[in-house]
Amino acid sequence: MKGLDQRTPGITGLDHAVIAVRDLDAARETFARMGFTLAPRGAHSTGSSNHNIMLGRDYVELLHVPNANPLQAYFHAFLARHEGLAALALTGADVAAAIPVLAGRGFEPSAPRDFSRAVTAGSRTGTARFRLVNIASHATPGAQVFICEHFTRELVWLPELQRHANGATGIAAVAFVADNVAYLAGVYGRVFGAWPARIDEGLLVATGAAPLAFCTRAALQQRLRDVVLPDRPAPHAAALFIRVADRAQAHQALRDGGFAPRRMNDGSWAIDAPDAHGVALVFG
Repeated sequence: MKGLDQRTPGITGLDHAVIAVRDLDAARETFARMGFTLAPRGAHSTGSSNHNIMLGRDYVELLHVPNANPLQAYFHAFLARHEGLAALALTGADVAAAIPVLAGRGFEPSAPRDFSRAVTAGSRTGTARFRLVNIASHATPGAQVFICEHFTRELVWLPELQRHANGATGIAAVAFVADNVAYLAGVYGRVFGAWPARIDEGLLVATGAAPLAFCTRAALQQRLRDVVLPDRPAPHAAALFIRVADRAQAHQALRDGGFAPRRMNDGSWAIDAPDAHGVALVFG
């Protein structure tokens, strides 16, 4: 299959997962109760705003887009229908190297755009700089995919923001629900230049960091027994797996926050999608 014979240059893994939310203050309160430390609210020139949950080498972004704008039309349309895991940002080591390869594989990457934001509080201050490249949203069913190349990681991954009461250390995996598992896994496999591998639930695509799993709704439901999954049409990103230092610590933090986590067969703990703004969360 074209695009699965070499790793995509300039892409080294998963940078962050974007959860689109309708009420950012409510989402901040929800995830704080889960035991996450959230970065201060960020305001964007496009009118959107966010809170980031910084982990070891990746992070989770809670994003609110109140108005339609050319740069964020996908997210505005997504929120008109539902909340949930809307996008995946890929770690860009060299977006200039990735663009022609992705274009040759039919992903229609955009021209790179440079952004910056002032970091005025915390253990380090300065101007955070990064570069984004969007893949055409129709080319990756189930999620918007874009590349994020950070030039000042030390101003984004502040040590005090990486300490979480639930012991979270990183994104362990992302699970997609699909009717045609082989097709969707093949699409994302071409993004990374990686052959999908068989797993019990379906197929797995290695990213260089947290992998992407693709399965039918029934297969994911069997893996996450009794967990309420997002109620929206396939394909979509349904579950976010969070790696924690100690599962007992995570369980206690969730209970202290008023949640009733469900214990999975492997000892991990899961939160229903309706309780986490449209995405099932698994701590393990």
